[in-house]
Amino acid sequence: MHRVRAKLEWFKTVILPQEAALRGRLRRILPSNHELEDMVAEVLTRAYATENWENVTTGRAYLFTIARNLVIDAARRNKVVSFETIADLELLGGENNIETQLHAREALRQVEAIVESLPPQCRRVFILRRIHEKSMLEIADEMSLSVSTVEKHLAKAIAIVMRAWAEREETDFERAGVGARVRQRGMERDRGAGRTPAGQA
Repeated sequence: MHRVRAKLEWFKTVILPQEAALRGRLRRILPSNHELEDMVAEVLTRAYATENWENVTTGRAYLFTIARNLVIDAARRNKVVSFETIADLELLGGENNIETQLHAREALRQVEAIVESLPPQCRRVFILRRIHEKSMLEIADEMSLSVSTVEKHLAKAIAIVMRAWAEREETDFERAGVGARVRQRGMERDRGAGRTPAGQA
């Protein structure tokens, strides 16, 4: 009886105060309010059902971990793992700064755009290998190709993705440099405008 009361107290003090944060994070991911409420209820139910509840001291991270596992389970059942799903999992990564996580989502969207531009077979091999984590032999069987051909497609895909990503980062760096120079010139002009020319009072 004492253990039951202790568990209820743990649930009220450690878990329930994080329900709003969980709902807010899942709202970014789930398409409908019905699915949102179902997911929140399932996460809370699983949290309460845990046997090692005494070891759980950070409710927010624990709830996000349960939600993350549920999203993974759903993706496996659907047998479809998109870049958007991976980005969703990043949002459920726990205590990371939300701004950092949103930057990660943007980066994933840019990678997705790069992958979409790959030649069809390269793109399929890349997704099967990097997203679905299939072996080279499994990919070869599924695509009716030799393993060596699969390896060539994967190498080509990786090279294209890495080159495109490097170009993106270089462009971002150049933009940041231009922005910094513009800001620097602006500050120098401001400082110059504040000076009183020699010979004037």
